[in-house]
This record gives sequence, structure tokens and C-alpha cells, in this order.
Amino acid sequence: MRELRVSIPVEMDDGSLRMFEGYRVQYDDSRGPFKGGIRFHPKTNIHEVRALAFWMTFKCATVGIPFGGGKGGVTVDPKKLSEGELERLSRGWARAMSNFIGPDKDIPAPDVYTNPKIMAWMMDEYSNVVGRLSPAVITGKPIAVGGSQGRGTATAQGGMYVTEELLPLMKLKNPTVVVQGFGNAGATYAALAQAKGWKVIGVSDSRGGIVNHDGLDIAAVGAHKKATGSVVGFGGTKSITNEQILTHACDILVPAALEGVITGRNAARIKAKVIVELANGPTLPEADTKLFKRGIVVVPDILANAGGVTVSYFEWVQNLMNYYWTEKEVLAKLRPIMVSSFRDVWKSAKQYHCDLRTAAYIVATARIAEAMKARGRV
Repeated sequence: MRELRVSIPVEMDDGSLRMFEGYRVQYDDSRGPFKGGIRFHPKTNIHEVRALAFWMTFKCATVGIPFGGGKGGVTVDPKKLSEGELERLSRGWARAMSNFIGPDKDIPAPDVYTNPKIMAWMMDEYSNVVGRLSPAVITGKPIAVGGSQGRGTATAQGGMYVTEELLPLMKLKNPTVVVQGFGNAGATYAALAQAKGWKVIGVSDSRGGIVNHDGLDIAAVGAHKKATGSVVGFGGTKSITNEQILTHACDILVPAALEGVITGRNAARIKAKVIVELANGPTLPEADTKLFKRGIVVVPDILANAGGVTVSYFEWVQNLMNYYWTEKEVLAKLRPIMVSSFRDVWKSAKQYHCDLRTAAYIVATARIAEAMKARGRV
């Protein structure tokens, strides 16, 4: 529907002035305000942001929350900025976009290399521009300024709810699990899996992976990573590469890091029975075709990791009401949404004899089309 490109002047710590290019793509709002994250990355560009805005449109529709899709970004390497420079850049983005975002227009959130602190700066800057406190303009904020309980673990928790629905249909009990990516989502999913008595036999991060067929102590692995910077070298494990961990024998493979890691080249070597996509876009289209032919079930990202945006929706609702829920209440509201969404997608897959990704797009497209027709847009 709309693409915005803005120049953001930032005074650097040495007194020089540097210009950064910022973006916001508002893809579709047939079902509600635009919704989607803001990423700070040196390779971010308008084409990437446009694709991600499309993705968000369909993710929100897949789980039935009343949002459209949008995405934002800035071409910058945030690791090269001081905290003061990062704050001035964040506030500059919010100021430049203030006429186009808002609680009933477009609600941004964190994405790659952005975080709750940056969301708080952006919310504060927007509030300064409009002259009133407006926490509902953005989600993923710290609890102290209107963030939601349960948001930090929501992506993994939503993925777990979906996995629990799938396992009986696959006749899998006490599955073995491999998690590629040990960031927030991957580490949380691994901990949740272990708590259920499932055996997590492999995890990895950017430096490599580890496996132990007797199962890993996820809390101990997390402590090791905090101390050393990586899961690699954890006692009693065998070190393997990130490429090898994707093809390691297991029941459930959880890609929870980078996009495009499961390709036409390695799809034939995937040994998992189920792939749960906590990352965005980890499986390329040519791999999807091969996996479906082999009978490997892929729970797509627009369903599997939609717990995050669903709890963002809850945060927005709480901000509008100025009434806040406990973590227990948040998770109690998240489960039925994820379960019913999975069942809708599964039913669609059986009806149209297709993979779950295609089924999710069928479900989402129908919901978007219904809203467009009801509003007289088509």
C-alpha cells in the first residue's frame, strides 16, 4: 500500500553529522493496523523490508489477530554506534515516521539488532511529537513502560504449543530434538522441550554445534555459553558444524537462527521427521518441495513463530486498556490462538493435499480476501 524512505540525520559523538537511510513498508491493512518489526542492519534495504512486510501480513492473518502487515528498518551497523548515537538514530526514525505510525495506524516492534530499550526510546520520541504518552504505538517495550509479561518467551512458547498439537498426529512420543540457533527463541524452546521430558540431543550457535545422544542439560549449556560466548566446548559433547547439525538424526529439527539454511542442496540429507521453523524463512522453496515429497512435515514460520506477534497484539490491547495481565494470563490467552490456528492449517493441508506452508497461505489469503471484500476494496 505504501513505501516510505527517509533520511535520518544523526549527530555523532565526535560532533560530525551522519545521514542514515530508514524505511517503513506498509503492505496491507485490510484486517487492521499495519504490524511489524524494525531492523537495524548494514544490509537492510527497501527490497528486504518489502518482502518482510508481505510476510507479516500473512503471519498475522494465519493466527487470526486483527493486524495487517508492515516492516521497517535502517541501513546501519548498530555495533559500530555508541549508545548515545544509537538512541539519537532510534529517536530520529520515530520522529521521521511519526505521521505514518500510531496506535490505530501502524504499530512497530523489535526485529534484528533492535530491542526493548530501542522500542522505549521510539515510543518516548513519538509521544513527544504527538504531545501525549502513547505506549500503544509500539510493542516489545520494557515492562516498566507498558511491555507485556511473557513477551520474551512468546515465540518459543507459541512454537511449543503448535508442536504439542502436531506430535499425536505424527504418532511421536518423547521425541528427540535438535535446535539450530541458541539465541532467545532457540534456547527457550530447548528448555521447554527438556521440561516436557523430551531429549534435546543437539544445539548450535554462530560458532558451531554440540551433540550428546543421552541428552543435554539446557540450563548448564546456557551457563556455559554465557561464560564462554558459545555452546561449543560444553563438557561431554561432540562438536559439529552448523551444516552438520541441520542433518543430524532426530525427530524434531528447530531452525531458530538464520534464514535460508535448509536448501535444495541439503534437503535430501535432512533426517528429522518434523521441522518447526522458529526462524523467519529458514527453508528455501526448492527445499520445501523435496521435504514434502519425502514426507517430512514442515511447520512454517508464519505459524510456528507467530507466538511473538500474538503476544505483541496482547501488549497493544493492554496498552489501550491501561490494564495489564500476569504472565500466566498471557500464556493462557496464547495457547488457544496457536492451537486453533494449527488446526485450521492442518485441516487446510488435508483438504487441498498440500504441505503446511501452502495450507497456511491458503488460510491467510482467505482471511485477507474476506476482509477486503467486506470493506469494498475488491
